[in-house]
Amino acid sequence: QVSLMESGGGSVQTGGSLRLSCVASGLPASKLCMSWYRQVPGKEREWVATVNNDGWAGYSNSAKGRFTISKDNTNNALYLQMSSLKPEDTAMYYCAIYYGLCSGGRWAQVRNYNYWGQGTQVTVSS
Repeated sequence: QVSLMESGGGSVQTGGSLRLSCVASGLPASKLCMSWYRQVPGKEREWVATVNNDGWAGYSNSAKGRFTISKDNTNNALYLQMSSLKPEDTAMYYCAIYYGLCSGGRWAQVRNYNYWGQGTQVTVSS
């Protein structure tokens, strides 16, 4: 049984930093596309960043230059280092995984993901 568990969320002031973690268990050996999404109440889930097996990473415009996605293949862990945080970054952050290559923009579509974590809340105050 596959499970994803996020941690690292919290409350920070504008300009602060947080590091989110996601540990996956039960995953078979396979090519995986791993991403972070976020969601605020009443809005659609928003893609933040993606990393694939060979380390390629992609970022949304809002994340570019401030967030860094990385992963540890040995421990099946995914990370999101967030800096220069803004109030508009306030959201529930989710890690998500699908089997296959990160290609053709599939990473930016919620429906393509096989597994989601339960989320970790990030709150940025002004």
